[in-house]
Amino acid sequence: MQTLIIATRNKHKVEEIKSILGTEHFQFLTLDDLPDAPPIVEDGETFADNATRKSVGLIRWILANPEMTHKLEGKPAFVLADDSGLEVDALGGAPGVHSARYAALDTNAPGNSADHENNAKLMRLLGEIPLEKRTARFRCVLALTPIPPDEPGTSTPSEAALLQSTHFFSGACEGRITDAPSGKGGFGYDPLFVPDGYTASFAELGETIKNKLSHRAKALHELQRHFENAFN
Repeated sequence: MQTLIIATRNKHKVEEIKSILGTEHFQFLTLDDLPDAPPIVEDGETFADNATRKSVGLIRWILANPEMTHKLEGKPAFVLADDSGLEVDALGGAPGVHSARYAALDTNAPGNSADHENNAKLMRLLGEIPLEKRTARFRCVLALTPIPPDEPGTSTPSEAALLQSTHFFSGACEGRITDAPSGKGGFGYDPLFVPDGYTASFAELGETIKNKLSHRAKALHELQRHFENAFN
């Protein structure tokens, strides 16, 4: 049994990760289990930058808190972080790494924007662009960083060393942006995104289908294969 600390408080992400990786080999923790963990500024230029900022930053905090390393009880442990977003070709790849706070960029408001605000901005910017030119994709990058064992006499590894030990897994889901939101499932831009080969949005397709198609699902299946090879 290995401990996998998921660097998020997003319950949708956590459930998707658990459903794909399963619970046979993992004890899952999230940021809800680490209420004192400091927030990580996600100001990287790429999804991989932001994912590693979260995984490495959380590990450095864990290693600086003896009570946290004691909780791990010497078991193999990893931090899993992701960054993901929507890339719209007609907008030059925006919102991209700014997907979660797309609307907030207009006012420099701190934190993420509400989903309906981000969706409204996207609809406004696409304006009269026809559906056939609204090609887009969801993209996800996962960063998996092992937590070094807390052994007497060893020094805290540098950020460079933690980055070197990090594995990356990525996935993308191609589709298009509709002219109006539809469906009440999912989150984020799901009501506006129709994946290739379908006529319904992610918010209408349901979690079972989405977990087979989504950008995060594809990245997680890469991660799953990584762990299967390690277990075998």
